[in-house]
Amino acid sequence: MIDHISIAVSDLPRSMRFYEAVLGAIGYSPQDIRGSTVGFGRKYSEFWVNARPEMAPVPPHSGAHVCLRARSTGDVDAFHAAALANGGASDGLPGLRPHDGPNGYYAAFIRDPDGNRVEAVTFVPPA
Repeated sequence: MIDHISIAVSDLPRSMRFYEAVLGAIGYSPQDIRGSTVGFGRKYSEFWVNARPEMAPVPPHSGAHVCLRARSTGDVDAFHAAALANGGASDGLPGLRPHDGPNGYYAAFIRDPDGNRVEAVTFVPPA
């Protein structure tokens, strides 16, 4: 079981605004603000954003991504919409991913302003 993850960002204030909107859509809020790092979560900091002003943008095909659980398809949709409205980009529209099995894998993928790839997923009963 993974307890928490961290990503690097080049502009912490910009990323904090971005992630407050995007992660807020799936029930996360800032839990810890410590100078050059901010932790987001539901009950404790599960997703950390760390300032690295010197970093280069994340390459589009780095292969790395973080997936966070959402409570509903509406939350996944809101996560994606919030990313687009706050300077992010789509890396996969919200929807069912039948290739990920019969368990109703409903997900959306976004890229933050630094190119970090983040996914939100929920599972829906088969129709």
